[in-house]
Amino acid sequence: MVLMWCPTVHAMIYDYEIKVQEMEFAWKVDGPELRIKLTAPTTGWLGIGFNPSKEMKDAKFVLGYVKDGNTIISDEFGTGEIKHERVEKLGGKSDITLVGGEEKGGTTTIEFTIPLASKDTIGGRIDPTGETVVLLAYGLNHDTSKLKHKFRTSININLSTGKCN
Repeated sequence: MVLMWCPTVHAMIYDYEIKVQEMEFAWKVDGPELRIKLTAPTTGWLGIGFNPSKEMKDAKFVLGYVKDGNTIISDEFGTGEIKHERVEKLGGKSDITLVGGEEKGGTTTIEFTIPLASKDTIGGRIDPTGETVVLLAYGLNHDTSKLKHKFRTSININLSTGKCN
C-alpha cells in the first residue's frame, strides 16, 4: 500500500471554489495538473472523484485524512457502483502529489495535485474544458475511508471556467 503524508497545509492559490452544504472544493487548472483543496467539518476522511460511468464505477478517486498531524492520502479507482480500490492493487501507480493537510477545530483540509491525464490506464483523463462530473464526500470522525460517508454529492463543473450545472 502506498500512502503519502505531509504534516501541514501549504497555502496554494486556487482560481475557483465551491461550497456544497459544509464541504468546500477549491481548484486551479495548472498546465497538465489540477490543484485541489478539500475542506469539511470532520476529523475523518475527505474524498473527491471524477467522471464515474455510473454511481462510483470508473471514477478516479482521491481519499485522505489527517492522523496525528500527518496527512495520509490514497489514489483509488471505482471498480463498481459502490466500490473503489487503491490503484496499486489494480496494477497501476499513484500519481497524486500531496501538498499538505491540517485538522483544526473539528475541520479537516487536504491539498494535493493530480495530472489531468493519468500516467496509466486506470486513472483516465479529465478534460478541464468540458463538463466534469465531480463526486464529493466525507466521513464522520473516523480516519479510514472504509467507513461509509456522512455526506456525498455529485456536481457537474467546467473546471476551466468554474461554471457549475
